Amino acid sequence: MPMTMRIDILTLFPEMFETAFGSGVVGRAISAGIAEVKLTNIRDFADDSYRKVDDAPYGGGPGMVMMCGPVFQAVEAVQAEAEPPGIVVLLTPQGRRLDQETATELARQERLILLAGRYEGFDERIREALADVEISLGDFVLSGGEIPAMALVDSIVRLLPGALGEPESITEESFSAGLLEYPQYTRPREFRGMGVPEVLLNGNHAKIYEWRAKQSAERTKQRRPDLWEKYSTDKK
Repeated sequence: MPMTMRIDILTLFPEMFETAFGSGVVGRAISAGIAEVKLTNIRDFADDSYRKVDDAPYGGGPGMVMMCGPVFQAVEAVQAEAEPPGIVVLLTPQGRRLDQETATELARQERLILLAGRYEGFDERIREALADVEISLGDFVLSGGEIPAMALVDSIVRLLPGALGEPESITEESFSAGLLEYPQYTRPREFRGMGVPEVLLNGNHAKIYEWRAKQSAERTKQRRPDLWEKYSTDKK
């Protein structure tokens, strides 16, 4: 039986994850023992009665910065709960952009510890001393790291063996082969004057494969020329 992947999420808002991970692919994977997701509230490691985890930045400036003490203590406590100590992933706009290649790399790990911040971000010493990997969803700003953490967990868990009913689903999805996915159709055959391409109805699997490959290439060229350029370069 495959080993269960453990994902720890350190956050100020653990309640945000309960609904997100209670159903769907992630929820089923957790129920099946394929993945384990453990939530830890960073505030539980504050050293005062106010559960303070942030303070004003040195040098001035707007907003508040998450303090070293509670975050270091939270990470160290979680690491001590089980082996291995895990790869610490910092969710930050300054990190590596999340893509399918990154998700695949992280899905090979036995354990991940995700740090979801708030306010103006983390004290730099947290990044320097704790983070093994820094991940960003893209070039935009969110209120915190919780939504990126949810997206990262979903993208990883669905790659674990047994998480999806059809293993082929993973290999045929957008980005898995470096290209966007081909168009998909289902019943009815005709809908409001729009039909299904005839090639998908004739049962010729070689022709269907050829059509899908062509559609995937054309769609990538038109919609994501950056991906097409990378794909073409890698194929040389």
